[in-house]
Amino acid sequence: MVIARSEVRRAAVRIAPYVRRTPTAVLAGDRVGLPHDVVLKLEGLQHSGSFKARGAFNTLLSAQVPAAGVIAASGGNHGAAVAYAAQRLGHRARVFVPANAPDAKLERIRRYGAEVTPVGSDYAEAYRRSLDEEARTGGLRVHAYDQPEVVTGQGTVAYELSQQAPDLDAVLVAVGGGGLIAGCASWYTDSVRVVAVEPERAPTMHAARAAGSPVDVEVGGIAADALGARRLGSIAAEVTGRYVRDSLLVPDAAIRRAQEVLWEEVRVLAEPGGATALAALLCGAHVAAPGERVGVLVCGANLDPASWSVLPATGV
Repeated sequence: MVIARSEVRRAAVRIAPYVRRTPTAVLAGDRVGLPHDVVLKLEGLQHSGSFKARGAFNTLLSAQVPAAGVIAASGGNHGAAVAYAAQRLGHRARVFVPANAPDAKLERIRRYGAEVTPVGSDYAEAYRRSLDEEARTGGLRVHAYDQPEVVTGQGTVAYELSQQAPDLDAVLVAVGGGGLIAGCASWYTDSVRVVAVEPERAPTMHAARAAGSPVDVEVGGIAADALGARRLGSIAAEVTGRYVRDSLLVPDAAIRRAQEVLWEEVRVLAEPGGATALAALLCGAHVAAPGERVGVLVCGANLDPASWSVLPATGV
């Protein structure tokens, strides 16, 4: 499965009335021990709090949605995006989630009018249950990462960033199931070095490369609710095998530091999954070549600020 750049461009036009053109910001390298500045794409400011709204809207706008509505399985961000898109377009939505998904994400899904059904302890169990519901009702499935319309929609992040920062040499992207990096690599192809970054405790793409094809892995750690797919998607495996050379792992401590840096230096609140790509620069997993111009996708901001100890409990 190859997503053509022309498809990404058409998706950008299709979803433009419904999504935000999210801003970029420059993180000064000398403030965080880097020899270069970093261009941040602040996709946590997207509707529903993550890049996922792009793929959700592109899927719903590309299909005839049945009366049964739309069905999704999600650790949180995808479910919120599907619920938001369905609400905006006037469709019913049912989202299956792990029972241990963060309350802040579940509340956001419900706030957008979707029916939320907790199932099991991880995304894979919720996904199996969503397939049963699809077979029973005939609803439209919106996969979290392994569906062409979803991947194409996620690629519009890179399309947008290429207009905002046309001189980048490398773009770092967090990986869960791989929909975001597959979309970004489909847009950039060989013109920009796209770098995959995963938590050490959720090494889906790393394991797939070691095995020669997608395999199931155990997932955990602070970013598992966003990046905790057990297996890399088949579309991502093919696209990244063609266009993505580097697959990096970062520890939870580096992800937490990236969250702190984003807050202290940019005043951007990012969930762990949203800060994972930046963590690769801060911990040295990715070292830019001399003169290399680097971009980072800050891809999600769905967390409860009150639960994060870095933020002050009170303020003036």
